[in-house]
Amino acid sequence: MPSLKSEAIVLRTSPMREADLLVTLFTRSHGKVRGVAKSALKSKKRFGGALEPLTVVNAQWEAGSHELMRLDSCEVMLSPLTQSVDYPRAVALGHVAESLDQLLPDHETNDVVFRLALAVLQNLHCGAIWMPLTYFDLWMTRLTGLLPELHICRNCGTALNGSVAWFHPLSEGLMCQQHKRLASIEMSADSRQLAAEMLKLPITHFVGESWQRMRCAELRRFLHQRMEGHLEKKLLSAATLEKME
Repeated sequence: MPSLKSEAIVLRTSPMREADLLVTLFTRSHGKVRGVAKSALKSKKRFGGALEPLTVVNAQWEAGSHELMRLDSCEVMLSPLTQSVDYPRAVALGHVAESLDQLLPDHETNDVVFRLALAVLQNLHCGAIWMPLTYFDLWMTRLTGLLPELHICRNCGTALNGSVAWFHPLSEGLMCQQHKRLASIEMSADSRQLAAEMLKLPITHFVGESWQRMRCAELRRFLHQRMEGHLEKKLLSAATLEKME
C-alpha cells in the first residue's frame, strides 16, 4: 500500500480500541481524511502532542482500500498550545475545527480553505478572537457556496444600500423593511460594509483593530444560520460563542 504525506490540520480525535485514536485530518493535498493512529495514547515518540485539535502537522499515512487510513507519524509545524489558551480562545478554536469538520466533504482537496484556516489560526489569540472568527465564518460561508448577496433584498431585489437589513432562520438571504418576516433579526449597514471589506482584503489588514464581542455579532449569527441550514443541524460551538459574555 502506498505511503502518503501532506501538510495537515488535526480536526478531531477520539479513543478507539485500547490505546488507539481515531483521527480526522484536513490535509492540504488529499482533503479531509480519517484514520487510526495505532497506540497513539502510549507512543510519545511517533505522536507526542501532535494530535491536539488544530495542530498543524506534516502527516504521513498508509492509504488502503478501506475508508480508514493508518496514520504512521506526525511532525508538529504549528501548535495552538504554544500560546496561552483561555476559555474564549478554546471555544473559538473548537469552532474552527467543528466548522471545517462539518462543512468539508471527505477527500476533496481545497487549498483555499486550507490557507484560510492557517491564516485564522495564526491570528486567533487570547483577548482577540472576534475579528478572526468573523473573518473565518464569512469566508467559510462564501467558499462553501452558502453566502448570499448582502446588499440586496432576497424577496424583491431592492438595493439595501446604507439601510438596515433583516434576516430570519427560514430565509436564505437578507430582507428589506417591507419584506422582513416576523421575528426577524436586524443587521446593520456597518456590519455589511465591514463584510464587504473582509471579502476584498487579507486578514492581516484587520489585525490591531479593537473588536469587542458585539461588533458584527449579528453578522456572525447570520453566517452561523447559513451553515446550520445547510447542515440541517446546530453547530455546538456557535451556540456557545453566541452566549459568551
